[in-house]
Amino acid sequence: MSDPSGSADERSSTGSGIRTSGPRAEEVPPTTNWVIVVPVKGTSRAKSRFGPGDNSALALAMAADTVAAAMEARGVARVLVVTTAEASAVFVDLGASVVVQETAGLAAAISLGVATAVELSESGGGIAVLLGDLPALTSTEFGAALTAARSHPLAMVADACGQGTALITAVHGAIHAPAFGVGSSDVHRSAGYIPLDVSSNSGLRNDVDLPEDLAVLAGRLGIRTVRALASGQHAHLD
Repeated sequence: MSDPSGSADERSSTGSGIRTSGPRAEEVPPTTNWVIVVPVKGTSRAKSRFGPGDNSALALAMAADTVAAAMEARGVARVLVVTTAEASAVFVDLGASVVVQETAGLAAAISLGVATAVELSESGGGIAVLLGDLPALTSTEFGAALTAARSHPLAMVADACGQGTALITAVHGAIHAPAFGVGSSDVHRSAGYIPLDVSSNSGLRNDVDLPEDLAVLAGRLGIRTVRALASGQHAHLD
């Protein structure tokens, strides 16, 4: 899948930066058809920690860069975005599938997305949940993580600080137990997710919650995020 407005791999990358850790499943057949669930808030309350006002345009740009990278990654069959009706056109234009969220909240969005993905996924395929605020993510990084995840029924990637979670994966009938939020890394580990040892510099681990998070990723941001910042599509960013 590709997006004519700009490839996710146009960003600079130091490679996939990924190794695997933890026990490996024996004789797990390869998974090539992943369905990726990406929850996106898609309202004026998105990225409220950026400051007062409406930061939704910037948040949507970051989510669009995340989705574009996921769509271009090797092994991805479908990207399923769970978002509001108002934000859905952004992702339809990218070629993603969209499920309109009726019940607010991250947990509700993920639950809806995973349930839909189960219906859509092929036998032997995998289902992943990827957070939508990873504007420096490249398709190479994401594809490498999915390749490593094939070896484990359940796998995860922690965020850069090691406390939150950026990605969870399930293959070959394993059942997801998503618990995104503060301290989710430990919760996911306790639920049986095997950590994938991804470099802390990877775009897959560098989520954006605050303006300073964007500053750290300068020069690596996706094209839509760069355009949103240049056009002033945010309420407050010093």
